[in-house]
Amino acid sequence: MNMCISVSENWCAVLVLFSVLIIGKAEIFIVTIEGEPIISYRGGVDGFEATAVESDENIDTTSEIVTSYARHLDLKHDMLLGMLFEQGTYKKLYSYRHLINGFAVHISPEQAEILRRAPGVKSVEKDWKVRKLTIHTPQFLGLPTGVWPTGGGFDRAGEDIIIGFVDSGIFPHHPSFATRNTEPYGPVPKYRGKCELDPDTKKDFCNGKIIGAQHFAQAAIAAGQFNPSVDFASPMDGDGHGSHTAAIAAGNNGVPVRMHGHEFGRASGMAPRARIAVYKALYRNFGGFVADVVAAIDQAVYDGVDILSLSVGPNSPPANTKTTFLNPFDATLLSAVKAGVFVAQAAGNGGPFPKTLVSYSPWITSVAAAIDDRRYKNHLNLGNGKVLAGIGLSPATHSNQSYTLVAANDVLLDSSVMKYSPSDCQRPEVLNKNLVQGNILLCGYSFNFVVGTASIKKVSETAKILGAIGFVLAVENVSPGTKFDPVPVGIPGILISDVDKSMDLIDYYNISTSRDWTGRVRSFKATGSIGDGLMPILHKSAPQVALYSARGPNIKDFSFQDADLLKPDILAPGSLIWAAWSPNGTDEPNYAGEGFALISGTSMAAPHIAGIAALVKRKHPHWSPAAIKSALMTTSTTLDRAGRPLQAQQSSETEATKFVTATPFDYGSGHVNPRAALDPGLIFDAGYGDYLGFLCTTPGIDAHEIKKYTSSPCNYTMGHPWNLNTPSITISHLVGTQTVTRRVTNVAEEETYVIRTRMAPAIAIEASPPAMTLLPGASRKFSVTLTVRSMTGKYSFGEVLMQGSRGHKVRIPVVAMGYKR
Repeated sequence: MNMCISVSENWCAVLVLFSVLIIGKAEIFIVTIEGEPIISYRGGVDGFEATAVESDENIDTTSEIVTSYARHLDLKHDMLLGMLFEQGTYKKLYSYRHLINGFAVHISPEQAEILRRAPGVKSVEKDWKVRKLTIHTPQFLGLPTGVWPTGGGFDRAGEDIIIGFVDSGIFPHHPSFATRNTEPYGPVPKYRGKCELDPDTKKDFCNGKIIGAQHFAQAAIAAGQFNPSVDFASPMDGDGHGSHTAAIAAGNNGVPVRMHGHEFGRASGMAPRARIAVYKALYRNFGGFVADVVAAIDQAVYDGVDILSLSVGPNSPPANTKTTFLNPFDATLLSAVKAGVFVAQAAGNGGPFPKTLVSYSPWITSVAAAIDDRRYKNHLNLGNGKVLAGIGLSPATHSNQSYTLVAANDVLLDSSVMKYSPSDCQRPEVLNKNLVQGNILLCGYSFNFVVGTASIKKVSETAKILGAIGFVLAVENVSPGTKFDPVPVGIPGILISDVDKSMDLIDYYNISTSRDWTGRVRSFKATGSIGDGLMPILHKSAPQVALYSARGPNIKDFSFQDADLLKPDILAPGSLIWAAWSPNGTDEPNYAGEGFALISGTSMAAPHIAGIAALVKRKHPHWSPAAIKSALMTTSTTLDRAGRPLQAQQSSETEATKFVTATPFDYGSGHVNPRAALDPGLIFDAGYGDYLGFLCTTPGIDAHEIKKYTSSPCNYTMGHPWNLNTPSITISHLVGTQTVTRRVTNVAEEETYVIRTRMAPAIAIEASPPAMTLLPGASRKFSVTLTVRSMTGKYSFGEVLMQGSRGHKVRIPVVAMGYKR
């Protein structure tokens, strides 16, 4: 074997040692170098056999061929750094070997510049931060997920499918992940991930259900942001978010959701028998770093996961990459898909504004969030006969009995406590227990609740400590479009979110309360009672697109130019989802110390799709990630439960929220339908070569940039990016007439499909042929021709519907904007 393990062959000839002057403050950089990663190495280096596989296949990572090539890459990375820099002036954090060939390193900007110019170095990107995609503040309200088909009604739902979660870790002792009362889990030979030990208990995190658990924090540590006492130097979830997403996708079936002595129902994952592999790279106080997240993804694919669930997105665009599809995050995920891994990613929470997506690429399934049909409502009955509507996930006060209302500001122990803003009832020690006991405590909803320094949980604890019968939180001023989450509490409690109703309450209280000349209360005479808020009310208007869910159109670069690709891909429940929580979790102050939480975000929607993808993968183990995505998309629905077109929440200056008819930029192909996805009839398949063609034909992307990230030369036979075989059609700049081709494969019995089209009047649409018959396993092409009829300056929406003689319905959205030239 050649002793000079070269980074690029000219290193052998010239060994230049730079003595580096380290000036700037060290930062983290992600570096890619020449030479193929394991996934695409086809041989050519002396002594190392090829490790590459055909598209959508899993690599046998246990083989000696793979492990020796991995060691070779490791050594190359170390040699490059050792040749350029003196020992002790840099720190390598990770070697990336499987999906990309490169490493993360902690160096000064001056050293990064030297690396950039070194032979064999392809790219040097400064690391940047990522965040969890949950919605926190009471500004957003979704509605709890109702009944969801848990595994399509079969006991083996998702059996032996491994879902990898790149998230904030897991709380392994939660009943959603317990194996005590389940059929035993056998070994899964193809998975080679490891289980870290808990540094405190010395026990590992795995139990058969949880099959792997690792944490990635090198970049966070190097950046000085990691605090082991709260972030845990282990896969332990110090946040709550990771346990919540894992339980949504793969939590045990029928776990009772108990809080404050009430059972809110039973929680179940989408694929209750799927295995959970934990790759912790997110932390509660600062989110995470791309270098850690890429290391986690690289490891997850190397370990053999089938599905990746990502409820994480970049905080901001990367510094150097101009193309959205080639930022290091998406480029790594392209290699994951090449390895046969299905990727579900949260679309982002920047809605309802356009172009707010943080998930861009065709090889990723980007998931938007819906609100479902359960609403939790409550009411406050006042002594003057008025009934005020509000929100309160709480029990009622005793029936037929009214209680005296006492305002926090009127029961202060002394006036010096005003500096604590006592009206928000966060500090029981400043209020007079003798005056509160046996009464209903009236509190004010202040800005502290919005920023998270005050919580409804704390109000309920204050009321309990003081012996109050219950509490009322009145919202006195609010910005338009603000939404409030119902929070489960153990005593009667209600939030009056409508400002007018809060004024009715305050007026009644002031009229009924007599005061002396100093303003001190002589007697409390206002009375009231709180209704039962524990039972949900079911609405037929569901599902609806949540206000916060990120909207299209998709962008091809960070100058926000429109892409010829529809995003998001699909809509799934994401608002007020009940699932497991970590008692250590402080991610949401209302659930500190609890075992379950009711939270919202596209973070909650992505694992629904990851779990449903596991059900499809279990039924069709040889399907590619694109085939699974196609099955989910073409069988989705664009109608709500009442049979009307889906609606989307929009912010409004006048009302809290208004509803508008939703478009594919809100929901992609529509709301997921798990049962139909198991039997889609036809699929639109695509692989690595097709994605490469998409990149190569997208105007504005430099072929050198594509080669830098994919190590593949460009192939332009696709002609246009809109010819990528996706289950949607998008032409962002349609001039005159364009014909788009698609190829479908029959995954059912022989069937004849009639093809129908419809489109908004500004664009004419026609499909050819009008019908086709496919034998089992056969593929056929069809074309869709779009012609500009009138320029409206807006996108037009339509669809292609393929109706099968055996009852299959295959629907794809069509989106286009017409231009003169």
